[in-house]
Amino acid sequence: MTYLGCTGHQSLTRGTRRRIAAAISKEVASSTDDLVGLTSLAEGADQMFAYTILAAGGELHVIVPSEDYDRSFQSDSARIQYNALLELATRVTSLPFEAPSEEAFLAAGHAVADASDVLLAVWDGQEAEGKGGTGDIVAYGRDRGLDVRVIWPPGSERG
Repeated sequence: MTYLGCTGHQSLTRGTRRRIAAAISKEVASSTDDLVGLTSLAEGADQMFAYTILAAGGELHVIVPSEDYDRSFQSDSARIQYNALLELATRVTSLPFEAPSEEAFLAAGHAVADASDVLLAVWDGQEAEGKGGTGDIVAYGRDRGLDVRVIWPPGSERG
């Protein structure tokens, strides 16, 4: 069993989403083991990763950062996808935060990294914009000696 985690940017251009989806699919397809995907199902990279894991026949383990996490989504579409993916999860772990916050997002990112054999990072290499952003989780994973694989194909842009 391979535990494959994901951290990544939420806002990506349409063309970048296509490139990222292809790169995630390639990473998932290269695994010869049964897969468990770990994610918080944030908009963008996390949700694309979750769909790819499920399409490949893997299990989905969701780390929910806080109560009312779904209220943190910017769009109705992302919220709907979050709830649909949550229903498809094999396992859900809810962290003990009362509301969405940077501390909750950081704790969720750490939990994803801690439970992963490999961490896929849809990351442009920039510092995190807020506590618990992609850059923070990449640094955390690397500091722990985790196999962190950055996915940022040429031409990719944040939206």
